[in-house]
Amino acid sequence: MHDHAPNGGIRGSSNRRLLTISLCITATVMLVQIVGAVLTGSLALLADAAHMFTDASALVIALIASAVAARPADDRRTFGYQRAEVFGALINAIILIVLSLMVAVEGVQRLLTPTKAEIAGGLMLIVAIVGLLSNAAAMWLLSRAQKTSINVRGAYLEVMGDLIGSAAVIVAAIVIVTIGWMPADAIASLFIAVMIIPRAISLLREVFSVLAESAPKDTQVSEIRAHLLGFEGVRSVHDVHVWQLTRGAPVFTAHVKVDPALLEEGRAGHLLEQLQECLTDHFDVAHSTFQIEPVGAADCEETHA
Repeated sequence: MHDHAPNGGIRGSSNRRLLTISLCITATVMLVQIVGAVLTGSLALLADAAHMFTDASALVIALIASAVAARPADDRRTFGYQRAEVFGALINAIILIVLSLMVAVEGVQRLLTPTKAEIAGGLMLIVAIVGLLSNAAAMWLLSRAQKTSINVRGAYLEVMGDLIGSAAVIVAAIVIVTIGWMPADAIASLFIAVMIIPRAISLLREVFSVLAESAPKDTQVSEIRAHLLGFEGVRSVHDVHVWQLTRGAPVFTAHVKVDPALLEEGRAGHLLEQLQECLTDHFDVAHSTFQIEPVGAADCEETHA
């Protein structure tokens, strides 16, 4: 006895269109920043390009989740392709950590052994302003959709973080243009690297949590059990398992013992609908599976959740 298949990811072509536009903006500016870093010799611009890579990756992952959610499950992949987002996030997190560590090492070396090479602060400032404006545009595009989609919300927060990084590069460029203090570039690059690493580690932790099939962070099993026990005829809820296929796609299973009279009167179907509606409305769990059994039936598992 179960509900419909999970609908993780982004619903609707409108959100996909906004994500695609934001991805195009972000990827274009990332390439501009890489070229700008080569031309100006700015490590901060290169670090900001790495930060833009996080935004592009988040947008790609969100788009993958959107496409995956539309693909039906089959006999081989009974839950569909939801885990594609998780593996994408794992690759993203590893790349981010490597890039940020490389930027941090180079930044420290520049501070300890300053080079005589001049940084083209004027061009650096122009490229940084372009990055700032592009992030502001992407945030504006995603501002409405992020209120209703967790995947869009994640991409929105990534763009917000990079907006701060672009602001740091602008400050460094202004310092270089006005007083010629070149270490400002290395300091800005270290600031951006410090911003990236905690977010990458947080993403890794989330990936490992999903792959370990842990309960979602905000899910309280005891609270769910208490809600289910509130329905008429329900006597116990055991063998409870909660995990998530990917971010925002939780799955719930449980055995529910009920009064034998409820089954004899044919009210099991109505109770099942109530239980599933409770999971959907109160806990945002779209996919739930219940085994309804009479009080006195032997438990299927020796240990109960």
